[in-house]
Amino acid sequence: MERSFGRKEHLVKRWLIFMAGIIIMSFGIALMITAELGSAPWDVLHIGLQKQFGLTIGSWSIIAGIVIIGTTAVLQRELPQAGGILNMFLVGVFIDIFLLLLSTPEMFLMKLLMLLCGIVVIGYGIGTYIAPECGAGPRDSLMLALQEKTGWKVSRVRGIMEIGVLLIGWMLGGPVFIGTILFCLGIGQVVGFALPQCKKIVYRLVGRGGKHENINQRTLRPDHYDGTRKEIR
Repeated sequence: MERSFGRKEHLVKRWLIFMAGIIIMSFGIALMITAELGSAPWDVLHIGLQKQFGLTIGSWSIIAGIVIIGTTAVLQRELPQAGGILNMFLVGVFIDIFLLLLSTPEMFLMKLLMLLCGIVVIGYGIGTYIAPECGAGPRDSLMLALQEKTGWKVSRVRGIMEIGVLLIGWMLGGPVFIGTILFCLGIGQVVGFALPQCKKIVYRLVGRGGKHENINQRTLRPDHYDGTRKEIR
């Protein structure tokens, strides 16, 4: 009998892999922020809030997550999922920890290398925490709730959300620069490359009932930690 991906004895492994992915992704986010060449849209907002009102970037990530989870719960009339709550809390905590440990290089080339490494690390972190299927992030859940309420396509809802938070973050003083553009253009491709690898590794470690899914023959839907989702064929 083949192992089942959903059996109770595998839940601990799945949640450990999920948390490892969150930590990896948080490290990538901290690399991007520390490079000081522009950040992802939601991080632009968090940094802008930090500049205007104090607290840490990670704290604002958690506060924004609480607001988003609360809004989603009202829209869907459902209690938040454990994965979304854990995602929200751990990302904020580990962003702050890594920001304390990292320092910005002086040379532009080193900053650019740190930025590019950050994007790649974020992509693999996303793939790692998606693969064990422990639940969507808070921003992803809000996006899907808004899609259900409006009837708009997911890509339209996602675009409006990202543009909105980017503009607000920029007006608050958040860093919009080449890194923001590179992230928006590249993160989908990185996750599309990383996610199949992460799924294969997780299936080997945890197991999945019946035939193993051929992840190269279906649509992949990578989620960024801030809830962005986009199809990659």
